[in-house]
Amino acid sequence: MRHELEQALVQYRAGLEAELALLHQLTALPTTGPAGAAPTAGAVSALADDRDRVMANLASIELDLRPMREALSAARALLAGLPGFESVMDLHNQARALVAEILSADRHALEALEEARRARQFGADDGSKGEATLAAYRRVVAPPLEGARIVDRRG
Repeated sequence: MRHELEQALVQYRAGLEAELALLHQLTALPTTGPAGAAPTAGAVSALADDRDRVMANLASIELDLRPMREALSAARALLAGLPGFESVMDLHNQARALVAEILSADRHALEALEEARRARQFGADDGSKGEATLAAYRRVVAPPLEGARIVDRRG
């Protein structure tokens, strides 16, 4: 039984290391554009593609690790004395911290995207109001020349 647990711990460690590598890739991806600049649709699309690729790989590894994690968790009392257990727990905690960091960055990125959307909407609203105001001024300052048409037809 001890040998099987040691082997499972080694496999779980390898899976955690792969997950950590992917999580580091995910944290390296930008979550917003340059400071003060609204992200372009192309940049957001490219970022989404990169994140999807990394997340698909991460989900695949997690699918393999989940049953192993549950089995190891059930035998935690036996694992505590095995060599390498503490380092695996450290890796697990590092992964947990990276996930929290990524979620926080994603939350901030979503807030920035929402702010950019509101700013674009405000600009569009202001533009249409400005056009309506200019049209009203034109009607007052330069009314249509109805009389000129009569002259043109008779003339």
